[in-house]
Amino acid sequence: MAKSEFIIDPSLLDFDNPIADIEAIRKFNPQRHEMEQLTAILCEDLQQNACAAYKEVTEHEFWVRGHMPGMPLMPGVVMLEAVAQLSSYYTQKHDLLGAAMVGFGGVDEVRFRGVVVPGDKLVLMVRLDKARRGRMIVASFQGIVGNNLVLEGCLRGIPIPIEAVTGQLAGGQAKATS
Repeated sequence: MAKSEFIIDPSLLDFDNPIADIEAIRKFNPQRHEMEQLTAILCEDLQQNACAAYKEVTEHEFWVRGHMPGMPLMPGVVMLEAVAQLSSYYTQKHDLLGAAMVGFGGVDEVRFRGVVVPGDKLVLMVRLDKARRGRMIVASFQGIVGNNLVLEGCLRGIPIPIEAVTGQLAGGQAKATS
């Protein structure tokens, strides 16, 4: 794939000077521990509503032992989770949805075009194509290793009704103790 076809030109990404590390990401994303799928945010392009980040894929990832023994391949769903976290970070940082939390609303036209293995640096790029405040975001995304496209598609993000979820959880806990 030609560099001009990427959402953000990979040659512009400076891994030595990220704009947000894991602590800065945590200010906007609730995931912790093994569910954190971003290492750092590399850049933002506010005119294009795009950003790029990377995930340093190590041999210590939670999925390595079981997916698959002797041939650890990063699961597609984990790659999609990383894309969702990048989309959420950008959406929350710029308050595009007006929600306390952004959740996965769906994916369309997803294609996996290569593998990601421990030792790879998975670069993720998203471009918000549509943001309907209070309703939904729609973002095109790509994932690359080196200059090779390994994943692409379209993601939808939706507001998570935190109060309803916590109420539902509290109700479930009340039933479990009675």
